[in-house]
Amino acid sequence: MNNKSNVLGLIILIFVTSYSGSAQPTTSVTQLRFINEYVIDFGHPFKGTTLGGLSGIDYNKKTDTYSLICDDDEAHYYQAKIYFTIRGIDSVRFTDVIYFLTAEGQRIQPVKKTGGEVDPESIRINVPAQTIFWTSEGKRSAQQRSIDPAVYQSKINGEWLGKLSTPENAKMSAGEKGTRNNGAFEGTTFADDYKTYFVSLEEPLYQDGPRATLTPTNSWVRFYKYHVPSLKNVAQYAYKLDPIALPAIPQNAFSVNGVSEILSIGPKSLLVMERSFSSGHLGCTIKIFQADLAGASNVSSVSSLAATPPAKEIQKKLILNMDDLKMYIDNVEGFTFGPDFPNGHKSLIFVSDNNFNPLQKTQFLLFEVIP
Repeated sequence: MNNKSNVLGLIILIFVTSYSGSAQPTTSVTQLRFINEYVIDFGHPFKGTTLGGLSGIDYNKKTDTYSLICDDDEAHYYQAKIYFTIRGIDSVRFTDVIYFLTAEGQRIQPVKKTGGEVDPESIRINVPAQTIFWTSEGKRSAQQRSIDPAVYQSKINGEWLGKLSTPENAKMSAGEKGTRNNGAFEGTTFADDYKTYFVSLEEPLYQDGPRATLTPTNSWVRFYKYHVPSLKNVAQYAYKLDPIALPAIPQNAFSVNGVSEILSIGPKSLLVMERSFSSGHLGCTIKIFQADLAGASNVSSVSSLAATPPAKEIQKKLILNMDDLKMYIDNVEGFTFGPDFPNGHKSLIFVSDNNFNPLQKTQFLLFEVIP
């Protein structure tokens, strides 16, 4: 896991188009209008699994289905149908569970098991190719073998296709260098009509600066840009985290703020979700920003952003602070566009990871995107 804003107030100028074949939309977002919440019963069984731990969601327009990755037990994802209107979500129906397989055809095991490799976090469908890109945060360990974060490629049926090369600076290493445990490859999105794939860290690399605190810091998170045809990392950009929203109780207890997911709204524009959690408080503070990568410096060659800050960082502007909804918001980790509403506005669906904790919820939150 592991500037409050008026919800109706902000204007970001982009243009709206619709899906055309495999093309991705360029989407205008001036505000997000909350419609309703739908909660899955805790402990709900499905095809030999327990629904929960949902860390990412993506919509496949070709099949009108949603894919939801689970970060527990053998690496798998669910396919589901979400039925909603402009008045709200009516129901969520899970239709299948699909296990990710190794090149040898065995189920991929999680890091919590001896010899396991993955801690799944984000899932995105390459719609033209009908393949899946999904991430693992890996594991940093002083006692056992550390496992690098990674991006995997699978077929829709879970069969192995390969693994993208992890940039050197994102690999686990001895000492305070590389990615932090449970703070690695958390967010992903396709962009530029599926020619580009972005991966975001949740927290700064050790060499790039401190973790977020209650006061403003230079907490730089790297966004990695991949060229999809070559599967190569071609650029890196720096994004500055907001401070942690609330003080932990007691003061020295766990707290964190990081990027939990990203979503393309144009070739060089993203929606970025920051999630802040502090012990002693129920729920999380979820903020949605519009991030502009145009003109941002490529920091691929910068070994330490703490020592050499970016000449130009990713520009960000707050669209929504879910605290303004005045309702309980759980550990939201994924979001995706769904089908358009009859008025032409886009739907946006968020999902939370309940950590298989009976005190938490698996929430689906439906929003209307106001252009």
